[in-house]
Amino acid sequence: MKGFRFSAVEAAIKKPGRLDLALIFSDFPAQVAAVYTTNKVQAAPVIISRQRSESGNCRALLVNSGNANACTGAQGMTDALECGRRTAEALGLSDEELLIASTGVIGQALPMERFRKGIQPLVDGLDHGTLDDVAKAIMTTDTFEKIERRSGEAGGKPYSIWGVAKGAGMIHPNMATMLSFLVTDAAVDGAFLKSAFTQAVDGSFNAITVDNDTSTNDTALIFANGAAGNPVIKGGTPEGAAFAALLHDLLLSLAKLIVKDGEGATKFVEIRVKGGATQADAKKAALAVANSMLVKTAFFGQDANWGRIIAAVGYSGAQVEQERVEILFDDVVMATGGIFAGGDAEAAGTRVLQQKEFKVTIDLKIGGGEAVVYTSDLTYDYVRINGDYRT
Repeated sequence: MKGFRFSAVEAAIKKPGRLDLALIFSDFPAQVAAVYTTNKVQAAPVIISRQRSESGNCRALLVNSGNANACTGAQGMTDALECGRRTAEALGLSDEELLIASTGVIGQALPMERFRKGIQPLVDGLDHGTLDDVAKAIMTTDTFEKIERRSGEAGGKPYSIWGVAKGAGMIHPNMATMLSFLVTDAAVDGAFLKSAFTQAVDGSFNAITVDNDTSTNDTALIFANGAAGNPVIKGGTPEGAAFAALLHDLLLSLAKLIVKDGEGATKFVEIRVKGGATQADAKKAALAVANSMLVKTAFFGQDANWGRIIAAVGYSGAQVEQERVEILFDDVVMATGGIFAGGDAEAAGTRVLQQKEFKVTIDLKIGGGEAVVYTSDLTYDYVRINGDYRT
């Protein structure tokens, strides 16, 4: 990737033995677009980065795992600002050019001595680190790194888009639902970058759910530094459409990886609702099914209990006419006209649920609204992982 460097170190923020402090740095001034949590309880780094990214021009990101620096009061804000200031100074940047993100346990003060010791080695390592190192450093309960890369061309100049994400629990649409950081060496108009990124997030990270929890630290952002030397990509052009399509494809792939890595998950399920009175109605119904604990446990138990699905649709708030509803597991019709399809549906539906990945389609047969949400099952391991998360 032209014009970007990466670094990660082991600062032992929560415990030793793993990378947990990372840095993304652009050698050139960069456009930035970002989306943050809608949770009214927000971590200090979210508050700081939200204000700084409004300028649309930032060059670096400091991110740690192991400690969320959320609900830490005035001291948490002071500590976050100090971490940013020390890093910016070491990079030769102004404070306002550096964004900050954190993930980990809520309500605990940052171990500042570990940060202070880690920042200079982090900056010194920029010539040797990789994006893979960053992906490792931001993991919490994730079981694997989440990295995606795409390439395109504008004005005869090739460019790349790279992205990482972390997330396995506290995953629910209402942006953001995790941490995700993208870099591109394409030159992109700032207003178009913000619009394209927001739309891509809505169709990806806002279309996944694991446990109906939205974190205090959720952040997704993209840097674009123009090092590829292409003519500036703008909206309303073929180049803009191609860039937006690549961006959406990359983010959707990252979002799906998060669901597949859902804490304790054994199933990856696409919930597709069509025939809604409106798109918003279809989204309501899809989310109700995807977030239902009873539905998710049925997926885990491979129980073809379509009744739990139609019940969730019924309480979703969407317009529903029971006698119209059709439900399919992959291509198996489980219910039609709001009643059990009969015949071999039970056995065939059970075989579908025995797969690691499958699709549930709900046709409301009212209008043209359609929505897709990706979800996982709910397992014993989810309880085990979250029962002792802080230890």
